[in-house]
Amino acid sequence: MARSELSAMPRPRADLLELQLLRKGLGALTRDRHECADCGRNPLPGERVHLYGDDALVCALCRPLRRREPDSVEVVRHTEHERTVRRLPAAA
Repeated sequence: MARSELSAMPRPRADLLELQLLRKGLGALTRDRHECADCGRNPLPGERVHLYGDDALVCALCRPLRRREPDSVEVVRHTEHERTVRRLPAAA
């Protein structure tokens, strides 16, 4: 068969189910992630993020672009925790 004939053939139901499951899984992965308010990047685990009063989360790379000091600074935790950004106790 020619390549154009193959692309015109209907896809089997198994392929469609696989595609739906893939989309659902990706949606679940990105649903609970926080994004930088300035660049849209997802901060990495261990990275410090800066929180501002208007609920804006800013990554360490975009922090120098803001003049105002952040209200708080938090460390991003691994996604196996219930929240990706979690407050840590102050160091003694």
